[in-house]
Amino acid sequence: MKQTILLIFLLVTLAATPGHSEEYRLSMLPRYFPEKLTAMITPLAAYLSEKTGQRIVPVLTDNFARYEAQLLNQDIRIGYENPLVYVNVSRVHEVLVTAVKGKGGDRFRGIVIARTDSGISAPADLKHKKIMIVGKTSAGGYLSQKIALARAGLDVDRDCELSVAADNRQENVIISVAIGDVDAGFIRESALHKADRYIVPGSVGVVYEAAWLPNWAFSVDRSLPAGLKKRIKAALLQLDSSSTVLRAMGLTGFKEAEDSDYDVMRKYGTR
Repeated sequence: MKQTILLIFLLVTLAATPGHSEEYRLSMLPRYFPEKLTAMITPLAAYLSEKTGQRIVPVLTDNFARYEAQLLNQDIRIGYENPLVYVNVSRVHEVLVTAVKGKGGDRFRGIVIARTDSGISAPADLKHKKIMIVGKTSAGGYLSQKIALARAGLDVDRDCELSVAADNRQENVIISVAIGDVDAGFIRESALHKADRYIVPGSVGVVYEAAWLPNWAFSVDRSLPAGLKKRIKAALLQLDSSSTVLRAMGLTGFKEAEDSDYDVMRKYGTR
């Protein structure tokens, strides 16, 4: 009887210790190859674990659709995604902060690229051309261009022949353009040089700068404890631009954000 009581006491004590806190999975929309994604989010997971006292584990997904599905089914409780994917999952996730980076700050945009010898230099030149996009849920690799080109009189879904990059990788768009598999490609502006080691130098150039969009969202499952959300948000806003965490992610900081900041995506988004 005494042994039973002692065992129960030990189990209760162990369950109450910090080392047995709940595990939370953190992931990022997979717009790069796995090695780069791992290098980007692993320091972030370690930092948030330290600051929150919770075990936050970095995980990867294969593609945009699987990432989105895992946020919606609450398998991934902490995410970092483009604004279009964010609004698609916002009934389950809420944004805490938005990314700040480069000349756009808390905004970013896509670009249209083509071979430098293609003869493509204006929106009208893209009509009836083969164009590779990152994916229909890519903000910088589809929606930014779709909005800007519509304003220039081109409906990309109707007037162009679109194909989707393998695994939704920005690099795969650039490579396909460089080797002539497609006439042009849609990528995020900051991804322009991500495939430089795989292509002939100077073979690909920018032919059109697209529409500005709100930057990437750092979101959490709405059901997370309020205290944990508060600690995560505070930790992200405390990051200095010189921190190893931000350098790994290619950012200069995070800025406080609200769901309404992404209403423009609801207006122009695909669903």
